[in-house]
Amino acid sequence: MPTILDASKSITETIASKYRIAILVPCFNEELTVGKTVAAFHDALPSATIYVYDNNSTDRTIDVARAAGAVVRKEPRQGKGNVVRRMFADIDADIFVLVDGDATYEAQAAPRMVRRAIEENLDFVNGARVSQSMEAYRRGHRLGNYVLTAMVRNIFGKQFTDMLTGYKVFSRRYAKSFPAMSRGFEIETELTVHALELPGFPSEVQRA
Repeated sequence: MPTILDASKSITETIASKYRIAILVPCFNEELTVGKTVAAFHDALPSATIYVYDNNSTDRTIDVARAAGAVVRKEPRQGKGNVVRRMFADIDADIFVLVDGDATYEAQAAPRMVRRAIEENLDFVNGARVSQSMEAYRRGHRLGNYVLTAMVRNIFGKQFTDMLTGYKVFSRRYAKSFPAMSRGFEIETELTVHALELPGFPSEVQRA
C-alpha cells in the first residue's frame, strides 16, 4: 500500500509530467558525487531531463554523469555564471531546476518545489538549506550568505534566509529573461535580485 509520501509524490509527478522540466547541474570536478546527484533527481522527477554541463573538469565527471543517464554538455568559459548563462540559452523547458552536482541538496524536495511553482504560478522558488552541517556550505560561505542575504532584505524588503543556495526552481519566463552578467559564484546573488525585480512575489521553501 502506498504511503502518504508516495501518494504526494505521485500527484506531483502527474502534474509535472504535463510540463517540460529540465534539471540543470553545473559541474566542475564532481566525479565523486555527480552520479549520485543524477540518480537521486531522476528518482525524484522521472519525467524530467537532467542536463550536466561540465566546466573544464579534469576528472571523470563527464563519464560518470553520462553513465548515470544525464545529457552531458560542455561550457569552456570557466565559472558558474558562464555555465548558467549557457544553460538558460541552450535549453527550452517550462520549468528549470538548478542544483549543484555535489550531492548536498535533497532531491526529494524537488517535486514539492516544482509543484509549488506550477500551482502558484511562481517564477522563482528558492530551496533554503536548513542543515547545520558545514558540508552544506562552501568555506566561508555561511557568514557571507548571512551578510548578503541581510543586505538584499534591507534593500528589497523580501524575507529570504538563504540567498546563496544552489538549489532553485525557475519558470521559463524567468530563465529566458535573465541577463546573466556574472561569471562565477556571484551568480547566486544575481539570480535572487532578478527574481525580486520580476512582477509578483518570489517564494522560498526549506528542505525537509
